[in-house]
Amino acid sequence: MSRIEQLIAEIEEFIDGCKTQPFSNNKILVNREELEELLVELRLRVPDEIKQYQKIISNQDAILNDARSQADAMLREATAHTNEMVNEHEIVQQAYAVANQIVDDANAQAQHILDAAVNDANNIRQGAIQYTDDMLAKLQNIIAHSMETAQNRFEAYMGSLQSSYDVVTGNRNELRVPEQPQAEYTEEHPTEE
Repeated sequence: MSRIEQLIAEIEEFIDGCKTQPFSNNKILVNREELEELLVELRLRVPDEIKQYQKIISNQDAILNDARSQADAMLREATAHTNEMVNEHEIVQQAYAVANQIVDDANAQAQHILDAAVNDANNIRQGAIQYTDDMLAKLQNIIAHSMETAQNRFEAYMGSLQSSYDVVTGNRNELRVPEQPQAEYTEEHPTEE
């Protein structure tokens, strides 16, 4: 607040503090000396502050030009900073794009390798199954042939045994004498008493 504004405020306070005349609300009793002192100081101050304001007004163009040049400098600096940030942002975006492309390529290559490995494993598995089936088929043929050979030999062996059995049975039958009654036997061979 300027000194002039302070003096005006003091005059207003002085007037508010004065007593009103009897039987009147508008008229006041003023201490003339005190009011004159305030007005004299006001008159003395007005020219100094007016000179300052006139100086400010005359320098207004210079002040505005200085303010404009400072504002332009700040604007240029802000624009340069913004451009730098945009360029950095673009570089970061490009780096992210390259990184994402590398990750996508790596994933595709890994999937290709995985698919090839699965196909190879399936082929090896099918080959192993086919090989095992071929070996089992050969073993099955060998066992069937062995069973057939064993069956034929067994049948020949059983035939040979049956033939031998028949011969033995026939020989035994020939050796048997018809049975004679018991009494005759005892007569020929008396028992010892």
